[in-house]
Amino acid sequence: MSERCALTPEKETTLSPVERSSKPSPARDSELEPLLSRILSSLDDDKAEDIVTIDLKGRSSLCDALVVASGRSQRHVASTAEHLARRLKEAGFGAARVEGLPQGDWVLVDAGDVIVHLFRPEVRAYYDLEGMWSVDEATRARETLSAIA
Repeated sequence: MSERCALTPEKETTLSPVERSSKPSPARDSELEPLLSRILSSLDDDKAEDIVTIDLKGRSSLCDALVVASGRSQRHVASTAEHLARRLKEAGFGAARVEGLPQGDWVLVDAGDVIVHLFRPEVRAYYDLEGMWSVDEATRARETLSAIA
C-alpha cells in the first residue's frame, strides 16, 4: 500500500516505499561525509592501495557507499581492517562488523552506511566489485529492454 505525502501545500503525490527510500536526504548526506572521510583517512594511513569509492545512494538498500581497496598481502589486508574497525570505534562511529579477518584475502568491514572491502590484488581482480557496481544506466536500460522483447 502506498503512502501519501505532501510535497507542497498545493500539490500531493503518492510515493511507493521504494521511491521514498531511494531519495537521499540532505541530512543523510551530511552524516555520511564524516564517516567516509574517516574511513578514507584510515586506509590512507595504513597504505592501502587503489582506493575506490562507489556511490550507491538510490541504487542499494544495504548502504550508501562502498569503498574498495587493496592490501599488499594477507597480513596487510587483515591489519588494515583491524585498524579501521578500531579507529571507527574510537571516533564514535560504533563497532563495525568485520568478516573474513582470519583468511585475509577479502575482508569486509560493515560500518553501517559505508561498507569497506579490502582485498589482496588477485582476489580483487577476480571478484571485480567495481565492474559489478559501475554498470551505466544506458547499458542497464538496453539489457532490460532486450530481456522484455
